[in-house]
Amino acid sequence: MAQIFLIFLSALTMSIVSTPLVRRLAIAVGIIDQPNARKVHTNPVPLLGGLAIYAGVMVTLLIWDEQFILRELAAILGGATIVVTCGMLDDKWGLSATLKLLGQIIACFVLIFAGIQVQLFASPVLNAIITIAWVAGISNAINFLDNMDGLSAGLTAVASAFFLQLAVLNGQVLVAALSAATMGACMGFLRHNFVPTKIFMGDTGSLFLGFILAVLGIKLRFPSNSIIVTWMIPIVVLGVPIFDTTMVIVARLRRRVNPFNTPGKDHISHRLVALGASRREAVLICYMLGVGCGITATMLSKADVQEAYALAGLLITIAGVGIWFFERYARYTPPK
Repeated sequence: MAQIFLIFLSALTMSIVSTPLVRRLAIAVGIIDQPNARKVHTNPVPLLGGLAIYAGVMVTLLIWDEQFILRELAAILGGATIVVTCGMLDDKWGLSATLKLLGQIIACFVLIFAGIQVQLFASPVLNAIITIAWVAGISNAINFLDNMDGLSAGLTAVASAFFLQLAVLNGQVLVAALSAATMGACMGFLRHNFVPTKIFMGDTGSLFLGFILAVLGIKLRFPSNSIIVTWMIPIVVLGVPIFDTTMVIVARLRRRVNPFNTPGKDHISHRLVALGASRREAVLICYMLGVGCGITATMLSKADVQEAYALAGLLITIAGVGIWFFERYARYTPPK
C-alpha cells in the first residue's frame, strides 16, 4: 500500500510541475483553443494540458519496478502513446474522426497482442472486436465530456479512485498502480484546470484518459464472481460519461444531425447550467454523480447475479428517466 501511495504522490507532483511548462509550450507553438458560440469559455485558452497528465502517469510507471507485469505495462503505455500522439495532432491541426478512430484501433491491437482484452466469449475475434468497441467508446465518451473546466479530469480522478479501491481490495497490483498514477496526475492537473482555467487538456488529454479508464475496466477482475457481474462494475464506475454520451447521441439523432461530429451545448454539464446551476456547481454535481456511481459499483462487487440484474434494471430505468427529463426541461437549441 505504501508503494501505491508513492505512485500517486509522484504522479501528482509530476503533473503539478509539468503543467505550467506544457502551457508555455502550447502558447509558443500556437496550440490555442479559440472561443465560439458552441463553447463556454470566452477567452483563448492554451491546449495540450493532457501532455502533463500523460507525463505524470508515464514517468511514474516507468520507474516502477514490477518486472512480472512489465509486458502488460509496456503495452498499456505504448498504446497510450499512440493515442496521445493522435490527440496532439488533432489539437494542432485537426484530424478527421476517421483518423482518430484509426489511431485508437491501432492502440487496441497493441493491447490485444499483449493479452489485454475483454474475455467474454470463446471466440478471440469476437473478444477483440468488443475490446476495440469498449476502448474506442470510453475514449470518445471522455472526449465528449471534456466541455467544462475541470470536468473530465475530475471525473477521471473520481473513477480512478474507485478503480484503485476495488483493485486494492482484490489484490490487483497493476490496476492499483495505474489507477493511483492516473488519479494523481489528474488531481495535479486540476490545480491549473479548475474554474477559472489556465489550460485545457485538449484531445491529447481526453483521449488518453479515456484509453486508460477503458484499460482499467478490462483489467479489473473478480474471480469469485460471475463474468456478467465483473463486467457490470466498470460500466457503473464510468456511469457518468456513458450516460452523457448516450444522452448526447439520443438528442442529436432526434435533431437529425450526426451525433459524433456535431458540436453543441447538449451535454449533462450544459443542461445543468440551463437548469440554473453555475458552471462550477454543474461540475461539482457531476463529481457527486461520479461518486454515487463508484459507491454503487463497490456494492455491486459484492452482489450475486440476481442482485446485479435487479440493480442493472434500476440503473437503466434511472438513466432513461434522466434522459427524458433533460430532453424535456433542459433541451439544447443550437445557434442559427
